[in-house]
Amino acid sequence: MKKELLVTGLGNPLMSDEGIGVHILNRLNQYSDRYPYAEFIDAGTAGINLLHLISNRKKVIIIDCAYMNTGPGTIKRFVPEEAETFKKLTCQSLHEADILKIIEMSARLGEKPQEIIIFGIEPQAVEPGDKISRRLEEKMDYYISEISKDIRL
Repeated sequence: MKKELLVTGLGNPLMSDEGIGVHILNRLNQYSDRYPYAEFIDAGTAGINLLHLISNRKKVIIIDCAYMNTGPGTIKRFVPEEAETFKKLTCQSLHEADILKIIEMSARLGEKPQEIIIFGIEPQAVEPGDKISRRLEEKMDYYISEISKDIRL
């Protein structure tokens, strides 16, 4: 049975900072026993499958790499209505998706969560590599602290 709160990290951990959502989720998962009402799922490059993961939840927290025209390592908390997408999809893979379009689809299906919070983190480097940049690694405790404030119903 699905828990009311989903915390999910997105991104490709084999592309350095692009995988920051997954790296943060792995750290948060170490404290999952503090949040018995929350489910922590590494959605990685789930693409369209994210639609099923978020459906009919009370609350969803999404953590992902995001280009926001800020300095590398900046974290921003926002709701879907505050965001605009500029993502260009090649439509060549089910692993490719636009979070905002998936949320719109969820609403059209009548399955949209009551509350959605997105944490975007500005990358420093998106290139082959399984480690995040030093700048983002140095801020990891800060990211965990900021995101943890919202892991409640």
